[in-house]
Amino acid sequence: MVLLPEDAPIDAGRDSTREILGWLEFGEAARELAQDVLASGFRPDVVVAIARGGLVLAGAISYALDTKMCGSINVEFYTGVDSVLDRPVILPPALDAPALAGKRVLLVDDVSDSGRTLELVRGLLRDIGADVHTVCLYAKPRTILEPDHVWRHTADWITFPWSALPPVTVST
Repeated sequence: MVLLPEDAPIDAGRDSTREILGWLEFGEAARELAQDVLASGFRPDVVVAIARGGLVLAGAISYALDTKMCGSINVEFYTGVDSVLDRPVILPPALDAPALAGKRVLLVDDVSDSGRTLELVRGLLRDIGADVHTVCLYAKPRTILEPDHVWRHTADWITFPWSALPPVTVST
C-alpha cells in the first residue's frame, strides 16, 4: 500500500503559481484529446510518445483511439525545474523511425513549453515521410510550436500526477 502525503495531487486544482493536474482530471483530458483527434479527421496508424513526459498520455490516448501500434523516443531537454540544456538531445534507445515512413503518426508529449522538443521530433518524423499530428496536455504562451491538439493553455508551472512525488526509495 502506498501512502500519499496530504498535499499530493489526487485530483486537480490550482494554486497561485502552478497548475496541478490530478489523476481523475488527467483521464478526462486524455479522452477529450482523443475525441478531438478523431473530430479532426486524423486517424493515426501509430502513437509515438516523447519520453518521459508523454508516455502516460500516449498510452491513454492509444487506448482511447484503439491504436495498437505505439512507440517512444527519448529526448532530454529539461534537467530540473527551470534548468535546460542548450538544445534538446535525442537519447538511446533509438526509435525505429524508418519504419514510420508513410504512416500517420500521432506525436504525444505532456507540454509544449518552449516547443523545441516537439519541433525536433516532428521534424525528424516528417523527414522520413511520416504524416505527423501533435498532441499535448498543455501549451505555454512562449511555445514555438503550437500542438495540433492541446487540452489547456497555461503560463504556470505544471505539476503532473506521475511526477508530483519524489522517486521511491528502499524503506526499512
